[in-house]
Amino acid sequence: MISHSTPTPWGRNFRRAALLKAALFIVCAPVAAQTGWHFVCAHAKTKGNGIVLTASSLYSERSASGTDSKYGFDLNTVPSNFASGACSSSKPFFFSIAARDGNYRVTLDLGGANSSVTTVRAESRRLLVDQLPIKAGGSRQIVFNVNVRTPEILTAGPAVQVQLKPREIGALDWDHELTLEFNGEHPSVRSITIQPVGNIPTVYIAGDSTVVDQTTEPWAAWGQMLPAFFGTRISVANEAESGETIRSFVTEHRLAKIMSTIRPGDYLMIQFGHNDQKPGKGYVPAATDFTTYLMQYIAEARSHGATPILVTPVNRRNFDSGGKIVQTLGDYPETVREVAEHEKVPLIDLNALSKKLFEAMGEEGTLHAFVHYPANTFPSQPNELADNTHFNSYGAYELARVIVQSIRDQKLQLTRYLRLPIAQYEPTQPDLFSDWTLPPSPTYSMDTPYAR
Repeated sequence: MISHSTPTPWGRNFRRAALLKAALFIVCAPVAAQTGWHFVCAHAKTKGNGIVLTASSLYSERSASGTDSKYGFDLNTVPSNFASGACSSSKPFFFSIAARDGNYRVTLDLGGANSSVTTVRAESRRLLVDQLPIKAGGSRQIVFNVNVRTPEILTAGPAVQVQLKPREIGALDWDHELTLEFNGEHPSVRSITIQPVGNIPTVYIAGDSTVVDQTTEPWAAWGQMLPAFFGTRISVANEAESGETIRSFVTEHRLAKIMSTIRPGDYLMIQFGHNDQKPGKGYVPAATDFTTYLMQYIAEARSHGATPILVTPVNRRNFDSGGKIVQTLGDYPETVREVAEHEKVPLIDLNALSKKLFEAMGEEGTLHAFVHYPANTFPSQPNELADNTHFNSYGAYELARVIVQSIRDQKLQLTRYLRLPIAQYEPTQPDLFSDWTLPPSPTYSMDTPYAR
């Protein structure tokens, strides 16, 4: 079911304006960033056990005490109910805390006075908790990891940073905060604990708009669904971005950013091809430059003690008269396969697997997986949306399941980190769209993700 809530701008400029109007600033408790933070919702029995959150606990760019322990409800949202020691609402709400580059372990005590079904996302809509039902008065502890990144490349000097696109400036994936989204039916949380964690492996992802953490509805990509399938012994850092080629990801210092934090035991998943094939100055020939760059990514990952994993580019929605997917990605999928074989690198053949998935859905069924919507489905959408490259949340989720199943089928090292039990998944038997739900985030954009 599509929500028709009024769109709200993302980004810190909006946040600053809202906070100046509210003129509400909080004095932060002297909690060191190195040890973490523990927050509890306002209730007499919990006041001595953590930093108490109330309706006036709003995130500010600078705390009244001048410390960097900034925290609070964010993006102009505040829970409507603080009864029974829980932050609850009939609408989505956001909570942020100042954070530096690194992985953070988040422990949530979910539940409240009313029955709830809570979905939790982090940063730019990374799925972590998928519709967890809790009875009235009940509670459930959930633990997951969130990777935080900033544009600065600390190993390269203060003047070097990722060359962000205009849409990325101030976005939740690139600010200096960790942001959580609480969504669903009466989303409720009793306490929030956030602790830096430095001794776990990280799965880095390099890719384009079919992989990226899409910031607004109705767009989504498989990389932002992947965290929901992994447990507490690993973190996912999706650094893909819309419009990227395998070359521009290097020239914009995005690969350098990954290499500045990647460590022995980490992983680097690599999926390009959609933009590389397009004519013009961004064109990267499959047989020459594309192959050379693939080798560079593999070599750099290995030089840092990390494991590279190649992913063939996902298919577009393009069917022939017989209901079969037409290969529109030229030589790029086969090039990735050849390099993987030559370099003895694990390969997830998403190109072949997405062909099975989309043909099983059928030409009409895939309309539910890609961004295809009649005019006026969303606020401020006078025109039809008909995008055969980019996915909505349903399509992105199904592709993430394909990725996870391929990891399991091949018994890759990543299998040990999955959040089990996970049901077996067969691309020829996808989840029915009619049986699938996920509450949408409260912001929308009708702008197609960057493409070169």
